[in-house]
Amino acid sequence: MKKANIIFVHGLWADGSGWNKLIPTLLKDGHKVISVQNPLTTLEDDVLATQKALARVEGPTILIGHSWGGAVITAAGNDPKVKGLVYVAALAPDEGESLGELSEKYPAEASNHLEIADGLIWMGLEGMQKHFAGDLPQEETALMYATQGPASIALFGAQITTTPAWKEKPNWYIIAKNDHTINPELEHFFADRMKATTIELESSHVPMISQPDAVLKVIRDAATSIQ
Repeated sequence: MKKANIIFVHGLWADGSGWNKLIPTLLKDGHKVISVQNPLTTLEDDVLATQKALARVEGPTILIGHSWGGAVITAAGNDPKVKGLVYVAALAPDEGESLGELSEKYPAEASNHLEIADGLIWMGLEGMQKHFAGDLPQEETALMYATQGPASIALFGAQITTTPAWKEKPNWYIIAKNDHTINPELEHFFADRMKATTIELESSHVPMISQPDAVLKVIRDAATSIQ
């Protein structure tokens, strides 16, 4: 039996290489894997990037979103190929909700370390090392800082305008208990609202890098459940 396709969707201040500790294992398991490169310009542009990835695969597919990528899979996940959604310390907005609004209700320390210029936002080095990926070696976070993709300010006001896919599709949520980028209370709120199969990890905002084996287990469980 053909195994489910896996499509990864990264978040802000990152790129598709953020999933590199997971992809080789999933390829060996027999999955077709695509890691989307989000332009981080508008929600519509990022959703389109995921839709183009979906167009490249056939059969049941799992979408996996980290951070802002959760908003993207919430919109793109209505594609009939998508049979499950995995949220990794991710946004899971409802229709009409925005990143900016949710962040104001549930503030997190990393927001105090942003660098803004020309309509773009970067994560500062201290924010990256202490609050975005505080459980990784500084050599690794220095590389992440150097290679991060800047995010458009417009993303903070973008709203989901369609029925969220998590209302219709099976979903899993990984809560990062030591997250300083998305407040863990907000992650609990999302997981509870979605009635997600929920896993909690003692992790920073990037469990797919700091605890790849634990995240792989969730993905494998999700993929197995839809077949």
